[in-house]
This record gives sequence, C-alpha cells and structure tokens, in this order.
Amino acid sequence: MINDFVFKEKYNVYDLAEILRCLRSEGGCPWDIEQTHESIRKNLIEETYEAVEAINKKDPDMLREELGDVLMQVMFHTQIENEKGNFDIDDVADETCKKLIVRHPHVFGEVKADTVDDVLTNWDAIKRQTKGQKTTSDAISSVPRELPALMRAQKIQHKAAKAGFDWDDISGAADKLNEELDELRAAIASGNRAEIEEEMGDLLFSAVNIARFADTDAEEALTGATDKFADRFRVVERLAKERGIDMSSAGIEALDALWDEAKAAEKQ
Repeated sequence: MINDFVFKEKYNVYDLAEILRCLRSEGGCPWDIEQTHESIRKNLIEETYEAVEAINKKDPDMLREELGDVLMQVMFHTQIENEKGNFDIDDVADETCKKLIVRHPHVFGEVKADTVDDVLTNWDAIKRQTKGQKTTSDAISSVPRELPALMRAQKIQHKAAKAGFDWDDISGAADKLNEELDELRAAIASGNRAEIEEEMGDLLFSAVNIARFADTDAEEALTGATDKFADRFRVVERLAKERGIDMSSAGIEALDALWDEAKAAEKQ
C-alpha cells in the first residue's frame, strides 16, 4: 500500500495532506513531529517571499515550485490543527470560498460595481462589517503588526486618509518630512538614543506618506533603492581594486568620487 502511494504518477492536494499526516504520525519524521505553529511560522514568510521572487523573475517553473512550498506550509499548519480536532483543509477551503462569495456581491449577488474603485469600496465596507470594525480605529488596529514596517505604515495611512485624516496635497506631506528631519537632527545632537529612535521612526513614517501621495509602493521603492546601492557598491569595489585603492583607509571623499563615477556609468 505504501509503495503504491510512493510511486504514484501524479499527486493531488489530498495526497499532500496524507504525506504530512504520515510525517507527523508515530514512526514518522522526528523533525516534523516536533514542529509547532510558532517553530515554523517564519518558514511561511520565507516561502512566500521566494514565491514573490519567482513572480518578479517571470519564471513559471520556479513559481510552480515556490507556490508548492507555500501550499505545503499552509497544509502543515492545517495538519497541526487537524490533530487537535479543530479543522482540516476542507474547512480552510470552505471558509475561503464563503468569504470570496460574500465579498463579491457584484458577481454572486445583485450589487452593481462597474469599476475597480466600486469593487474596492464594496470590499472594504463588507470587510469592516464582517470583521465587526465599527470605526476607522478598528480598521487600523486590524492591520497586522507582523507586516513589513513600510507596508504596514502605508496601509494604516491609507485607512486614515479614507476617514479624511490627510494632507490636502503632497506638499503638506513634504513639509512634514522636513519637520521630522529637523527633529531627528535635534535628537541626534542630544545623544538620547530613545529619542533618536522615536524621531527616526517619525521620519520614516513621513517618507512613507510621501510615497502614498505619489502613488508609489514604499516597500518596493526601498527594495529598488537597496538594489541600486548594491549594484553601485559592486562597481565602486571593482574600481578600487583595479586602481590599488584600499577602501578601508581611502577616506570618504575618494570613495565618493568612485561612487559618482559608478553612478555616471549607469547613464551611458
């Protein structure tokens, strides 16, 4: 029976559930048996980011594999709860199907929504109703703290803006950024580490607000800037090596000159 299962030509979702059950059952894998939601929670995040990497690379084979890893994490957490008698994968699918039907009344009901904006407005209203969110503060509190900080900040700002708590235009957000920069400089001058951290947070939060006004994803913008820095640094390092420059003792002016050279090379 086991051999027949092992050598199946093609597997499905229920086979994956059965494999995970076997791995966590008596006589299964010692590592899998020991795992809890808490011990593998970061794995779910890591696998999700790898799936995003596959999307960015436009690699369907890689995406298929990485989505499988994400699915495995979903099934793993489900199996842990199944062992407790709480729910199984069918219950997970059932709740998701019901949620999709409720939140798409323009498809499965009589509500009219001709534009994307109409759809999103309905979605937000239904979500707040089904989750018992009576105020904007409730909606803000529902944004998970576990999200990447820039992403969480932008989501919270978006919800506050819908309630009218917003600048008239991007100039107000830009002025606030300058104000926060001045306050950070004052905190740095004071040497108070707690104050510096607080003001740094305020500065970053204000920068995210500008990204929102500019219809730019702050998380993706910072990722792009970090990629750009890494690429330029690689060029600076290569130029320094070619010219016999010791980067550790060259001084910032010499390295900045190499940086400008690397930057100029990008435009050629």
